Amino acid sequence: MAAIRLGDVAPNFTAESTEGTIGFHDWLGDSWGVLFSHPADYTPVCTTELGTVAKYKAEFDKRNVKVVALSVDGIDSHHGWINDINETQETTVNFPIIADEDRKVSELYDMIHPNADSNLTVRSVFVIGNDKKVKLTITYPASTGRNFDELLRVIDSLQLTAYHKVATPANWNNGDDCVVVPAVETKDIPDIFPKGFKEVKPYLRMTPQPNLN
Repeated sequence: MAAIRLGDVAPNFTAESTEGTIGFHDWLGDSWGVLFSHPADYTPVCTTELGTVAKYKAEFDKRNVKVVALSVDGIDSHHGWINDINETQETTVNFPIIADEDRKVSELYDMIHPNADSNLTVRSVFVIGNDKKVKLTITYPASTGRNFDELLRVIDSLQLTAYHKVATPANWNNGDDCVVVPAVETKDIPDIFPKGFKEVKPYLRMTPQPNLN
């Protein structure tokens, strides 16, 4: 099937989860979303990832982001695994995990890569905007755990740049200076960015982050 590309509407689906039936678009509502997959239940790296997301849920909530995980195992398996996650990661899983035994969602989102494994999902991440469009995709191999600090950093950038005429430079973190997009003429910058700007080159203009007081 065709891969999901940036700007595509995230495919809608209905699936069972540890928190009941999810109709994906309705469940998202006006929120942003993160959908991330796991190769299987009771896998060591995934256990640390789900525990980390549980601990970070307040950070996602601050950004109006709902998180939902997915594994190709069933609901009963998920609930047993959640007990292990809560115990070993010293947290409480506070977001739904989709049971995708029929691989319906995995195939819809191209999460099964036969050259990696013909049955299990790779570590896919989809960040979806409140317009239901895909803003970011990342695919990790099964051996490498995800960096959720980086995911929060990217969401900060995506939400900033969605509403302001800026881009974020390499290694940007929330609070750092931003790049004025090329579509803004230099003469118009003072009106749009009253905090000021620095012209490094005619095509590289920096300004303080516009959505901070």
